[in-house]
Amino acid sequence: FSGLSRLLLMYIQVTIVILPIFILVTTVRSISGDRDSHILEYMLSFPISLKQYYWGKVFGRFITVFLPVFMAMLFAILYGMFKGADVPWEIFFLYTGLLFAMSSAFLGIAFFVSSIVKSSEMALGISFFVWILLLAFIDIALISLMMQQRINAELIVAIAMVNPMEIFRVAAISLFDPELTVMGPVAFYILDVLSQKMFIFISIVYPLLLGILFASLGFRIFSKKDLV
Repeated sequence: FSGLSRLLLMYIQVTIVILPIFILVTTVRSISGDRDSHILEYMLSFPISLKQYYWGKVFGRFITVFLPVFMAMLFAILYGMFKGADVPWEIFFLYTGLLFAMSSAFLGIAFFVSSIVKSSEMALGISFFVWILLLAFIDIALISLMMQQRINAELIVAIAMVNPMEIFRVAAISLFDPELTVMGPVAFYILDVLSQKMFIFISIVYPLLLGILFASLGFRIFSKKDLV
């Protein structure tokens, strides 16, 4: 592959690492920061409900974090079209869905963290820990566990796929390499159970539902605890 396909692949490598921490760090202070600065108390003095405040924050932050990423990718596509390059539209739309889903997942996690802590510093620390855990520690820990305890490899792969960053990475790779040959034996465990299209579908739906779940849990906690 070349041209825009290569550009999208490079874009994937960047977003796997940068997008989650960007969403977590910029979002995790949405509620805890309002508590620290007493903006929350001021906002709730207006005739708005807790539900309107919370979900308004969620949707506003989603637009803020997702739109720049999408527009950057769209600009690259439009520039490629202007230069006469072949546009891989199927990859573009599927990758947009993956970005949408991963953004939703980490946005939900960030609002959940922001709802359970009162300090912005604590929220930032937890968000950074979550990012490190999902980015590196889980893979290392699972490989070590498999080597030491000789746990079934299929179980290890299944546990790894719970990680929204991992499932995004594998699904993004499958857009360019449907057989997942670059992943070696791991591909057999994935493709023997699911087709490539079904795996991409799950890779979009699962993080999306995960984000909704965490955001909903965050709202439940936010609405039941002391607000200031």
